[in-house]
Amino acid sequence: MKKILIIAAILISGSGISAQKVSSVNAAELQSYIQSSKHPLVVDFWATFCAPCMKEIPSFQDLARKYKDRNLEFVLVSLDLPDGHVSKIDSFVRKHKITGPVKWLNETDADYFCPKIDQNWTGGIPATLFVNNKKGYRVFEERSLSAREFEEHLKRITQD
Repeated sequence: MKKILIIAAILISGSGISAQKVSSVNAAELQSYIQSSKHPLVVDFWATFCAPCMKEIPSFQDLARKYKDRNLEFVLVSLDLPDGHVSKIDSFVRKHKITGPVKWLNETDADYFCPKIDQNWTGGIPATLFVNNKKGYRVFEERSLSAREFEEHLKRITQD
């Protein structure tokens, strides 16, 4: 009986380690986080209804893991609409074993939040922001990226 309780405790505690909690963020908070980042940062804007977004995220996540030893942070920011967003995002996160931070942007006015991220952003997704404030590197891509293109940006923002 004691062994069963120990095994159950290990399984319960282990399942919590891999669980991903999607948290809400507003545009001003996200803008501040990006501006104050002291390490290479990639912010990927996506939504569960965006087929190109869903296609590229798994390879982006794999590449971001490859550069993690260079202090790279990869954050996924969902632009899903408020109704039903949590279950859709949570399902995607579980299905693709997403381990990095996943945020839901709780803003619906693109005219307000887009310029806070990039002045030229029209609101199209997929969109990815590559930032290294120490190097003065900031590139915003409002389009699908191939894994090769994504990795080229990772090389640039993580080089010394």
